[in-house]
Amino acid sequence: MIALVRTSGAPDDRQKGLSQFIVDMKAPGMEVRPLVDLCGDAHFNEVLLDDVFVPESAMVGQEGQGWAQVNAELAYERSGPERFYSSAVLLNAWLSSLRVRTPERTVSGEELAALGKFATHMVALRQVSVALTTKLSAGESPLVEAALMKDLGTEFEQSVPSVLEAMVGALPPEQQEPELLRALNYLSLMAPSFSLRGGTREILRGMVARGLGLR
Repeated sequence: MIALVRTSGAPDDRQKGLSQFIVDMKAPGMEVRPLVDLCGDAHFNEVLLDDVFVPESAMVGQEGQGWAQVNAELAYERSGPERFYSSAVLLNAWLSSLRVRTPERTVSGEELAALGKFATHMVALRQVSVALTTKLSAGESPLVEAALMKDLGTEFEQSVPSVLEAMVGALPPEQQEPELLRALNYLSLMAPSFSLRGGTREILRGMVARGLGLR
């Protein structure tokens, strides 16, 4: 794993004096405690280090520049399309179910409105992601813009299962596609974690507010 640790100064220095190191997960003294979520998966872990030795050669980048490096890495992580594609499988399953036409099953106005909202939201997010990729390719570090991108992307990918729960749940059982239900059940349980990974919603919005001079 890559760890951000203090290598100089004092805790009061905040971000100054922090460095990054690659830590061998199999090193003596390493303990990993998986945090199992509602789906039975473990995407997050509690990691404990008990007198773990990390050689100086394992340092990433420059000593004391860890915070700047982390920010640059987070700009990449938060700006990518995976920030809003987590619910894509559910969206595809829902669209497939809408294509099935029977006398008893027609697309409602509510479904058309939801489809239009999802499509416009995703197109806008993709445009922002492409724009941020352009900045990153030019050597810039759009940290605030990437935080906004991640927050908006998380809002979108959490809204998909939330909106579809109500619409799919209102259909008669015989009109509910098994594949759609499986995707919906899984995403409904996973969605709360979307606003945790890559930075919590509260942290991201604080960054945006600070970047706009509002904090």
